[in-house]
Amino acid sequence: MNLTCTEDQRHIRTAAAELLAARRTTAGARAVRQEPEGHSPELWKEMTALGWPALALPEEHGGLGAGFIDLCLLCEELGRHQIPSPLLATVACAALPLARHGSAELCAEWLGAVAEGRTLTYVRAAPHGHWGTSGSTLTATPSGRGGFRLDGTALFVPYAETADAMLVVAQVGDRTELTALLVEAGTPGLHRHRLDVVGNTPEYRVGFADVPVPASRVVGTAGDGGTVAETAAALGTAATCAEMVGGAQGVLDMTVAYAKTREQFGRPIGSFQAVQQHCADMAVDVLGARVSAYEAAWRLTRDLPAELEVSGAKAWVSERYERVCALAHQVHGAIGFTAEHDLPLFTRHATAAALAFGDADHHTGRVAEALGL
Repeated sequence: MNLTCTEDQRHIRTAAAELLAARRTTAGARAVRQEPEGHSPELWKEMTALGWPALALPEEHGGLGAGFIDLCLLCEELGRHQIPSPLLATVACAALPLARHGSAELCAEWLGAVAEGRTLTYVRAAPHGHWGTSGSTLTATPSGRGGFRLDGTALFVPYAETADAMLVVAQVGDRTELTALLVEAGTPGLHRHRLDVVGNTPEYRVGFADVPVPASRVVGTAGDGGTVAETAAALGTAATCAEMVGGAQGVLDMTVAYAKTREQFGRPIGSFQAVQQHCADMAVDVLGARVSAYEAAWRLTRDLPAELEVSGAKAWVSERYERVCALAHQVHGAIGFTAEHDLPLFTRHATAAALAFGDADHHTGRVAEALGL
């Protein structure tokens, strides 16, 4: 495994950091909190012009053909600057699984559209909201000529209001076998309601009431949606880990800067051993989280088995990001809890991201099972 960035990857990271730092006041989580889209459409147009949605997509469908790890570099910078964006949901959770499992016709129609700025999202309505469980609360009923009709309700669907289509995994009838379907936004029977959530990403409850889906919109083969779901979960989890690493790095940066300038008893608080210990612990946590996250991304980029690495990364990064935020609050004191400060934005993001795609307990259990414990 070689996690050293190539020259192209260094350029990607530097360009992303410069753009997002410049747009933070207009496109950051605080700035877009009341926006109906939940993100900055203007920034999304800039990102599209720079080729970010196309970066990891195959060249034959209008992409740039870079690896998944390049996408993770962008997700890390989005997390570091706390800028909500549909990039992760669109590319990692929907477009890349579509590229791997979808028909040539679906890929030709939608991957080029994603490269040009159209957005997708992913719907995995597992029973009781538990990642890793079989079945779905969405039911796909066969309706002639290989098509289906969708019924049910899904919770916590990101960017559902503005997505041009949804990659939906549904249960076929009363069986536990799953089928993946691409449902376009304008299809009759879709209902969306924005939820009040702790994180900075807009999440929706999506209702499906006799939603027609033609056979041409089946991703992969009917009954093999579990494979599509596994791909989306692995890529989405790894990209979320990268985003959390960026968030933890942002918290570390602001905490060190604060410790250097905040004075008590006539000297900066960074000169006190207790504060130094907190910052050192945070730095170690960020470094460990980055290595773990990018090991998983590296294996996925090369199509290597990565179940153990992805779950190990999600368990480790989730807990370390939350600990970094907790230590940052210790250093900042009362100011770090005010609405005007940026630290609560990261803390909310850490809480929400730790739960996405399964919490640390879920993934620790998966690691234990893989090790035969």
